[in-house]
Amino acid sequence: MINDTPVPPVVPAGRMGRDDQPVLGLPDGFALRPWCPEDAEALMAAGRDPAIHRWNLFGVASVREARDRITRMQDRWRAETGAVWALARPDGGATGLVGLNDVDLEGGSAEIIYWLLPAARGRGAAVGAVERVSRWALDELGLHRLRLSHSTANPASCRVALKAGFAPEGVMRGALLHADGWHDQHLHARLAGDAPGPL
Repeated sequence: MINDTPVPPVVPAGRMGRDDQPVLGLPDGFALRPWCPEDAEALMAAGRDPAIHRWNLFGVASVREARDRITRMQDRWRAETGAVWALARPDGGATGLVGLNDVDLEGGSAEIIYWLLPAARGRGAAVGAVERVSRWALDELGLHRLRLSHSTANPASCRVALKAGFAPEGVMRGALLHADGWHDQHLHARLAGDAPGPL
């Protein structure tokens, strides 16, 4: 017997975009907040940082381009295709980015992305921010699965993934073209109901 009952969406359309993007609190006065036009200089600094450029294939050539990119971030929230936060210091300045790419509300999945400016590195900020966005996506928005991938040549990102509770699932061969050629990528994932904390 064929079951022709349609599978309902994991998260109903409108659940994300009907509200303003939330501010997510972090310890020590840090917060994840939506990007705004005043963050253009921080986005340009990220585009000039060799590590961010190498691992994220990310570049921004001008203030105008940075502001256009921020506008697209806001548009993606309203279209329910992405959710990107600035990691903000207690003084409000942006020092990193954490977000969800390829949001599929119907299928209940998204991809975690992140980078930090040099001043924010080495303090566990990436782990805390990735973990907080993951909890929001799985527990509050209602997604079922988050994936996270990084070059196998980037052990720092592997440590972030594991500490943020993303289980390793395998290697995707020749999955992303970097400036120095094709890189294999580690694939990690975290499901709703997975135990929080490091693996």
